Amino acid sequence: QVRLVESGGGLVQAGGSLRLSCAASGDIFRIKTMAWYRQAPGKLRDLVASIFRDDTPTYVDSVKGRFTISRDGANNSVFLQMDSVKPEDTAVYYCQMNIMPNGLSPDDYWGQGIQVTVSS
Repeated sequence: QVRLVESGGGLVQAGGSLRLSCAASGDIFRIKTMAWYRQAPGKLRDLVASIFRDDTPTYVDSVKGRFTISRDGANNSVFLQMDSVKPEDTAVYYCQMNIMPNGLSPDDYWGQGIQVTVSS
């Protein structure tokens, strides 16, 4: 079945950079949208950035100008370049994709989450 695997998380100092990657595998016919969510301690899971098949990105206001989402449709991958990170960015980041598997209806798929910790 379809699986999403994130990589690239870890510990980084405030002002530094980090690049998250997520790759989907399985019998995939089409990926409609790709997105990154995050859940900080004591907070709900929130949308950080999303990108459509035409490469149009959207961002939550708190990361505009600092984060960049991009996609590689040929490799079923989505990336989040995190620059000028802040301690407030500390969270578990989740990759999400709306995927149409071969022979099945589209549905949302999630990675297991990856920790990003920003130290001050």
